[in-house]
Amino acid sequence: MTSEFIKDAEDRMQKAVEALKREYTTIRAGRANPGILERVTVEYYGTPTPINQLANISVPEPRMLVIQPWDKSSLPLIEKAILKSDLGLNPSSDGTVIRLIIPQLTADRRAEIVKTVKKKAEEARVAVRNIRRDTNDSLKKLEKDGLSEDEIKRAQDDVQKMTDKYVKEIDRIMDTKEKEIIEV
Repeated sequence: MTSEFIKDAEDRMQKAVEALKREYTTIRAGRANPGILERVTVEYYGTPTPINQLANISVPEPRMLVIQPWDKSSLPLIEKAILKSDLGLNPSSDGTVIRLIIPQLTADRRAEIVKTVKKKAEEARVAVRNIRRDTNDSLKKLEKDGLSEDEIKRAQDDVQKMTDKYVKEIDRIMDTKEKEIIEV
């Protein structure tokens, strides 16, 4: 009976870690990464559409993205959307493709990005801890329904071990991203 709660908690913790990974792909780290354009949407025929659904995005060089729209008429719309985004990138177009040069990050900007990375990691840790709390509350309710105290305690210990495992995973992901940002 407690295994269902533990399995559900593990699924939810795994989703919190996956959400953090997705979040980190959108953070610019000085290298060209198509993931930084994931949140940029283009007003295409009245519908907000992600750039990756309108164009092919490639990385020909470590510091350059090339966006090749499938519909050439969407080129100015994509340019405008990139300019409006908070990425701080200036697109240059030759009429068929858009080139985005990823500028070198300044030390101040790197420190700002590292702060953001740490904040996102802390949010993920809080999410994992909230899942632990919810699961433990559910387990305590089972105790009132007649489940033995030892079994509840064992299940809570399992939940704590799982929480520790996922918090370590979040820390590892954060450290990796931090090194990637600091690397010049």
